[in-house]
Amino acid sequence: MGKYDDILAVILGGGRGSRLYPLTKERSKPAVPFAGKYRLIDVPISNCINSEIYKIAVLTQFNSVSLHRHINGTYQFDHFHMGWVQIWAAEQTFSGNTWYQGTADAVRKQLLEIRATGAKDVLILSGDHLYHMDYRKLADFHWQNNADITIAVQPVDKRDTWRFGILKKDKDQSISAFAEKPKDPERLKTLVSREDPQRPYLGSMGIYMFKAQVLFDWLDGTSYEDFGGEVIPFALGKNKVYGFDFDEYWEDIGTIRSYYDTNLALTQPNPPFNFFDPENLIYTVGYFLPGSLIENSSLKNVLLAEGCCIQSAQIENSVVGVRSQIRKGVRVLNSVLLGNDYYDNPGFRDYRQSNVYFGIDWDCVIEGAIIDKNACIGKGVVIQPFAPGTDLDSGQYVVRDGIVVIPKGTILQPGTYIGPQ
Repeated sequence: MGKYDDILAVILGGGRGSRLYPLTKERSKPAVPFAGKYRLIDVPISNCINSEIYKIAVLTQFNSVSLHRHINGTYQFDHFHMGWVQIWAAEQTFSGNTWYQGTADAVRKQLLEIRATGAKDVLILSGDHLYHMDYRKLADFHWQNNADITIAVQPVDKRDTWRFGILKKDKDQSISAFAEKPKDPERLKTLVSREDPQRPYLGSMGIYMFKAQVLFDWLDGTSYEDFGGEVIPFALGKNKVYGFDFDEYWEDIGTIRSYYDTNLALTQPNPPFNFFDPENLIYTVGYFLPGSLIENSSLKNVLLAEGCCIQSAQIENSVVGVRSQIRKGVRVLNSVLLGNDYYDNPGFRDYRQSNVYFGIDWDCVIEGAIIDKNACIGKGVVIQPFAPGTDLDSGQYVVRDGIVVIPKGTILQPGTYIGPQ
């Protein structure tokens, strides 16, 4: 047995994902495609595998079919390996018939399964964050301090305290105070943990390691719904709670704006997150696709996935997902194309009752947009961003914080204009 075999990782699949709508219209938040070829769930699962944590449960609830399909088709250990990645879906039982009501409630409803694993420690993770973390270091810290609960914390700028649960960490690394998204200046003065004048606070990353028995004590027979808002504050003073420092790249991809900005950041030289690190690979489904074909085109700062066909196009500062079809005269600027699940053929067009070609047709201009999978963008379509802060809902598109989002499978007829009038 390995040193970390007694750790169970529980990844929270999230709720309705309304802040990522319409990307979550037909899929759960962790199943949202990302960076051309991945899904958000690939990040925490890959971090676990890279950290020698091989017992992984993913808690799911809303629109979970595509997430189940992705996990079952991607994470298969061989018969000689003790590891597994399991789906634990919300279900009706004799002890409860309600949906997950929060992070703690979701874990509570799976306590029977958690006990059955025999895990001594439970690592609780979110399914919509982008970061590299070696959970072995967190586990070693947890054990060295004989902690009941360890929380991963990162420095927080003074301007961002309203976004985080802020923790007060003492010199012995223990946590002595907690406030959920505090705004009161006087309260914030009591929560300073660092001497850095710009980033004097520590925020919870939503990553928790519990001794299994401590987790059972807090959840079994109680009604706590959330870890951050209820369990952690009440545990202070009753349990040994410690803060594990993490000061590397970490991004919560919970909104359309953060999703868009994070994707575009990956297209730049020296991006903040490194997909090319051989010791921290991010795994995903194996695509049996040809290399992308680029004909007489100009590409600048483009994250390009495999299986694409690009003809006489100009693409800048954009992500181009798997199987993207981009035809002559197209300009794509500052946009995220999620790609396609299959290639076009007349049968698909007959099924859609449309003669609009799959992908992006001739002479389109796409700027400041997110194009979800399997969209058909007709010839000469123009999409322009709206002013930041603009939110709109149309039958064929959605605008969030000025970003135009074309939902999955949408057909835009030739000559359609989307943008400020």
